[in-house]
Amino acid sequence: MGAGPAGLTAAWELTSKGVPCEIMEADPTEVGGIARTASYKGFRFDIGGHRFFTKSAEIQRVWREILPAEDWLHVSRMSRIYYKGKFFAYPLRALDALSKLGVATSALCVSSYATARVFPRKEERSFEDWIVNRFGERLYRIFFKTYTEKLWGMACCDISADWAAQRIKGLSLTSAIRNALRPQRGGGDGVIKTLIDQFDYPKYGPGMMWERAAEIVQQRGGVLHMGSPVVLLNHGDGLLRQVVARNDTGALTATGTDYISTLPIRTLVEMLHPAPPPMVQAAAAALRYRDYLTVVLVLDRAEVFPDNWIYIHDPTVQLGRVQNFKNWSPFMVPDAAQTALGLEYFCTEGDGLWEAPDAELLALGARELAHIGLCQPDEVVDGTVVRMPKAYPVYDDHYKENVALCRAWLAEHLGNLQLVGRNGMHKYNNQDHSMMAALLAARNILGERWDPWKVNTDAEYHEEVKAGDDEAGRIMPRRLEAAYGQGSARMRAEPWP
Repeated sequence: MGAGPAGLTAAWELTSKGVPCEIMEADPTEVGGIARTASYKGFRFDIGGHRFFTKSAEIQRVWREILPAEDWLHVSRMSRIYYKGKFFAYPLRALDALSKLGVATSALCVSSYATARVFPRKEERSFEDWIVNRFGERLYRIFFKTYTEKLWGMACCDISADWAAQRIKGLSLTSAIRNALRPQRGGGDGVIKTLIDQFDYPKYGPGMMWERAAEIVQQRGGVLHMGSPVVLLNHGDGLLRQVVARNDTGALTATGTDYISTLPIRTLVEMLHPAPPPMVQAAAAALRYRDYLTVVLVLDRAEVFPDNWIYIHDPTVQLGRVQNFKNWSPFMVPDAAQTALGLEYFCTEGDGLWEAPDAELLALGARELAHIGLCQPDEVVDGTVVRMPKAYPVYDDHYKENVALCRAWLAEHLGNLQLVGRNGMHKYNNQDHSMMAALLAARNILGERWDPWKVNTDAEYHEEVKAGDDEAGRIMPRRLEAAYGQGSARMRAEPWP
């Protein structure tokens, strides 16, 4: 269920061993899920940005088997932060940041940092507490607060400190200055071993990978049903018995011995027949997601900025990030004299941004891009809008127990179903981690024994790999909430009906 990276990887592995399979995909025309490459009048663009970098030789092998060498580009990474008309290096470099802020602001930042060190917040309960203790109040407000709140739609004081502790671990103003003055490579504990400043990229975007994977699966005998969203899952006697999808001709049913789902857990549970007990339904319904949309603007200008993407920390605009697809690959634009920019707006499905007409969003994007000085209004000659629901699973204070409850019930009552993928596992996986979980799920069907849930993801915020680091689970912000925990504990203690 689902023809994104996880679903197609599982199908690719199964068909490589001669095992027939069917794939149900809701989108009528495009595979790849959030990793697809959309197109508009010859312009190709990512839904976000998808670099191809992995620590797994297994995943690297799969990528190279799907796409030949001539379809790959080796791209140098460049990303910066835009704040008050200036561009700051990202990952942050202390001396670069302080020098561009100016003498007066830098002095206030250093003073604020000194105050935080002498009088730290004693209880690091929130994201804000954690950052302020390590960077001071002023740097927190400049480089952390605005973008984080745009992304997650909640105040930094409501986001759990453990997100910062995992995603920005080992970093403070002191360590940043020390690394800037005396950079080291290799050696003892805590020394930076590698920094991901280059990555591979399919020349026509990540969708090229998944379009080709779908072709290979079908050539091997796999069946791909496009425009066929799953609407019903019939189960009984401890097994999933039948998947029912809907397409232009009516109902489409599929039966098999084994099933793999990349659907959001909340959606999956809602489709079950018979319905699971109320406590499982409540746990699934409590799982939340963050959505976003991309406003693609075509500019009548050959060069706009040299970055792959820019983070927008200006609080006067709603814009969160700008992708320059031409700087990922020149093949993404049909006319070298023009540039396509992807303006990312983080929102929640059904809110004002999500529901705004495309024309209104295009006008907003052009206006905000001009406001921050990245273009002139008359340079925007065309554009389109792409919406991506459930782009990020949200890790609130109770997501773990809610996922665990759903997993336990599904394992007991649908023993031939495996969950993989970002939304399928409610884990903020990178593309390669979703693929690895899918490979293991497929190999379980082939007779091996693996636990896809043990596939770990990087916790390094700046993508630094340090000697002695382990690979903890990559996490998302967790909303601080006071209620509901005891109720969940009681639900877990109840026997299944």
